[in-house]
Amino acid sequence: MDRLQHKLTKENLKFRHTDKKSYNKKILIGSIVASFVAATPFLFYLYEYVPDTTNWDTIFGTYVSMEYGSANVAMWVFAMKVIPLLLSLIWFFTCRHWWYHALLVPIAMFSFQCISALNNDTRYMDEFDIVWLLPLMAIIFPSIYLIRAKMFNKINDADKTMEELEEEFMIKPKGIWDKVKQYF
Repeated sequence: MDRLQHKLTKENLKFRHTDKKSYNKKILIGSIVASFVAATPFLFYLYEYVPDTTNWDTIFGTYVSMEYGSANVAMWVFAMKVIPLLLSLIWFFTCRHWWYHALLVPIAMFSFQCISALNNDTRYMDEFDIVWLLPLMAIIFPSIYLIRAKMFNKINDADKTMEELEEEFMIKPKGIWDKVKQYF
């Protein structure tokens, strides 16, 4: 019995081995993502290197801060919006749960806030953002509820665990580009 179990374990382990190139690539990408997440406080404080003037000349052109009165303040506001957007995008592209589509709502919100932060005509920022997000939420919330209802119907019909059902509903694209392509 022990020999049979040992043999079955060895056969199961054969299928779990991945090639070293794939494993090294995953470790490299994971290390880059982890380093980026760890560096976000430093990225946030890059606004301190922006001059405290109305006009700021960069290699991309001249930024004129009309509403904020200072390019430094404008970049501070922009950093307050772009850092959560970047972290939400990382979370979305690395999430393996069935509910990861719910992350599209904060991603859309932070994207809208980034655009309005750099808009020179914005007088009252973050006032009516929820109105623009309502159509997106009207699509995402019911679809998440339907996936959840489908999962619980399958739990009642079969003897599957929650982890097995999550695995069944999980979409596993090969890479980031495949994950982006599945939406378009």
